[in-house]
Amino acid sequence: MCRNITTLRGLDPAATTEEIEAAARQYVRKVTGVQSVSDATRAPFESAVAEIAAITTRLLAELPERRQPPPTVPPLRRPEVRARMALKNLKTP
Repeated sequence: MCRNITTLRGLDPAATTEEIEAAARQYVRKVTGVQSVSDATRAPFESAVAEIAAITTRLLAELPERRQPPPTVPPLRRPEVRARMALKNLKTP
């Protein structure tokens, strides 16, 4: 269902809070169909993201270690994504 969500278990170093939140946000976008958050959807959307991120953090901590790292690199670890984020942060006052 969510092809864009990459595997976070088994990363070295471990998945960051930012990566877990990004995956939770992608999941909530996918299941709700909400792509841009409005005032009417903001509170329930952000609440769902926070809950799913917390559950994911707990799940990753409780699962045993993977024998091999995941086959794909999470988006927030890709150089092109990091470059776009850095550029965006420079433009933000």
